[in-house]
Amino acid sequence: MVPGLSIFLMVVSAIISLGLPVALFLYWRKKYDLKIVPLLVGAATFILFALVLQQIMHFFVLSPNPDGSIRLIANDPAIFVLYGVLAAGIFEETGRFIAFHILKRKYTGTGTGLSYGIGHGGIEAILLAGLTMIGWVITSILINTGYGALLGGDPNVLAQVNVLIGSDSILFLASGIERIIAVAMHISLSMLVWCAVKVKSKMWLYPAAIILHAVFNIAPAMFQAGMLENIWVIEGILFILLIPVAIAAYFVCKIIKREDDKENIADTETVLEENITAE
Repeated sequence: MVPGLSIFLMVVSAIISLGLPVALFLYWRKKYDLKIVPLLVGAATFILFALVLQQIMHFFVLSPNPDGSIRLIANDPAIFVLYGVLAAGIFEETGRFIAFHILKRKYTGTGTGLSYGIGHGGIEAILLAGLTMIGWVITSILINTGYGALLGGDPNVLAQVNVLIGSDSILFLASGIERIIAVAMHISLSMLVWCAVKVKSKMWLYPAAIILHAVFNIAPAMFQAGMLENIWVIEGILFILLIPVAIAAYFVCKIIKREDDKENIADTETVLEENITAE
């Protein structure tokens, strides 16, 4: 039997993962004039660069075994961690960089970066945590109601069942907490890259975002490689890393606003000059 508290915390994490992106978009929509297109571009960019292109490279570089295990984790976990964090940083931040160059032709303002960040981090939360939690809730209910046989005899399913039954209930809350931190980090990194695209003198923020993204992924990669085991230590590390990046994003928002004000003034002066010339 799966404890009722475990199922409840799975539901909580699912609600956080599915509801947080929607709540953030609705909350900031009027204040920062968020548009739906940058949101969708952010989601599409994550899927393309993180779930398609990056996974293709993983297939060739990591050469996973038929059972999904990765030899590099056993042979050289440190190299695995280094490769994993750099791949994530380069692919996702380059995706942001390219997407923002496309968006800037029509969209401007702080809201563009925020909306993109919500889409990028939100779709990750939905696909990697929200849907997983929903699947676990369904599996748990089937087990507890005596319909576990419907799950079949697949070894992977049986392994999941053992995890659900044997895990400490509070661990299922960690997924929701991690998604809050991750979405905040994605929004912050999006603002840094958006500033790099909008302000020529701030181009260095793009490689900085790659490095910050890689650093942020070190603890999760070490967990995957078996070098870290305490999930709460990892959550604490991620929260500590988020703080300076979020502060940097706050000041970047001010830079973007100043840049937009300059552009608006320049546009107004151009219109006035054209009107005077026409007269």
